[in-house]
Amino acid sequence: MKLTKQHYRAAGAAVLVLLLWLTLFSVRETEFALITQFGKPVGAVTTAGLHAKWFFQSATYFDRRLRIYNPRPSEFLTRDKKNLLIESYVAWRIENPQRFVETVGDAVAAEMRLHDVVWAGLSALVGTHDFESIVTVGAEKLHAQEMFDELTEAADGAALAQYGLRVIDVRIKRLNLPEQNKQSVYARMRAERERIARQYRAEGEEQALRIRADADRQREEILSAAYKEAEKVKGEGDAESTRVYSQAYSRNPRFYKLLRTLEAYKKILDDKTTAILSTDSELLKVLMRGESGVQ
Repeated sequence: MKLTKQHYRAAGAAVLVLLLWLTLFSVRETEFALITQFGKPVGAVTTAGLHAKWFFQSATYFDRRLRIYNPRPSEFLTRDKKNLLIESYVAWRIENPQRFVETVGDAVAAEMRLHDVVWAGLSALVGTHDFESIVTVGAEKLHAQEMFDELTEAADGAALAQYGLRVIDVRIKRLNLPEQNKQSVYARMRAERERIARQYRAEGEEQALRIRADADRQREEILSAAYKEAEKVKGEGDAESTRVYSQAYSRNPRFYKLLRTLEAYKKILDDKTTAILSTDSELLKVLMRGESGVQ
């Protein structure tokens, strides 16, 4: 079979397409591309778009997005010799793909290295702080945040220099106590709550006694003022009564004497009273003679 110009042209076009396919490559926004030559890294492409390489070179892609690594809970010892079980997480990504390939190679190995870096940082951090300064709420929470910001910065520096990894954040998901320590901690918590409850009860009883004493004092003051006012009114009434009687007596002594005698009858005589009187008794004279019996 004789080759024609069309065959040569077609073969040339195929070779050209093959060279373009082996030379050109594209990188997405979420990727890095590492260029290797015979298995040896020779460069990295970190910008998205269409790029070119030699046809005998290869491009290996790495995800540049943020990843979350969740290490297994580990036990640490605080400065005041208290065991603490910490469950943390690490947010990281690949920063230097060439360094990453040369030192770790894949994400699994990278997380193993991160585990060592973070574990060492946590151990040093927890070992230089008391239990109370780590397990805290309220205004002291800011201090705990600053501690873990320092841990993130230290882990990021070590991981970037050694493995080409960027550590974005290291935070604690959960703090717990080892099982062997929980019961003693719960006992201390109960004792502390009971002490606070006793204090509150004592303060309540003291306040109740103070309130009752104040109420008794106010009651005595009110009763004393009321008795004083009653005696004053009673004295004024007796004085007015004496004045009225005196006026009545001065105007008509016989009528006044009769009125007083009738009032005496009302007080001492009823349907069950038996009175034995002498003939010269004033009571008898009034009963027998009426008003004429009054001298």
